[in-house]
Amino acid sequence: MIVAVAGGKGGVGKSTVSLNLGRELDAVVVDADLSTADLPRGHGADLHDVLAGRSAPLDAVESFGQVRILPCGRTLAGARASALTELPRVVDRLEREFGRVVIDCPAGLARDVGRQLESAHAAVLVTTPTESALVDALRTRAVALELETPIAAVVLNRATADEADGHEQLAARVERKLGAPTTTVAERPAVDNAMEEGRPVRDVSPDCDVSDAFESVARSVERCEGNRSVHIGVR
Repeated sequence: MIVAVAGGKGGVGKSTVSLNLGRELDAVVVDADLSTADLPRGHGADLHDVLAGRSAPLDAVESFGQVRILPCGRTLAGARASALTELPRVVDRLEREFGRVVIDCPAGLARDVGRQLESAHAAVLVTTPTESALVDALRTRAVALELETPIAAVVLNRATADEADGHEQLAARVERKLGAPTTTVAERPAVDNAMEEGRPVRDVSPDCDVSDAFESVARSVERCEGNRSVHIGVR
C-alpha cells in the first residue's frame, strides 16, 4: 500500500502527519518534497541521489528510531538532477520490500504533486481549520480523483482546544464535503517537540492524546487498503 500525504497549502503539517502515520502503519516514509524537505536528514544517499540514478532505493533508506525514512537532500542542484518520472518505480520497489510506503508531498499543485499522487494507491489530505487551507485541500482532492487516487482519510490539523466544539462541527462538514473519514488533531506542544527531534509523538510523549488521533488516521488507511485488496481479488 502506497499512501500520499498531501494538502496543497504549505505549513499545514503534512510532514508531521507523514512521520506519525509512518510510525502507526509501520511504513517507510519517503520525503518527496524535493526542494524544501522537512523530515530528518540522512547520513548517506538520499532521494535526490535515487531519482538521479546514483543510488538504489533500498540503499538510501535509514532508520530513525522506530521509523524508516528515505530522506531527501537539501540542495537545488540535487532537486534539479532528480527525475520525477522515476518516483513510481522507487516507491513500488519500497512497497515490495517493506509492504507499506508513506509519501510526504510538497505544497502546491505542481507537477511533482501530481506525480506523487499518481504513484499512490490512496491519499491522506491534511488541512487546518482555515478557509485557505480548506480550499487547497478541496483542490488537491480534485487532482487526486482525476488521477484515480481515492481519498483514504482527512486530517484536520492544529485544532485549538478553546474551539473544540467548533472544530468538531467543522470536521463533520469537512467529512461530508471531502467524502472521507476526518480526524481532528489537536494543537499540542508535544507535537512540535517531537518534530524538533525528528520523531513521532508516540515515541516522545506516549501519553499525548494526539497519538490516538494518528492511530485513528492509520485505521482509516487500513480500511482503504482492505477495500483495495478485496477489489483486486474480485478482478
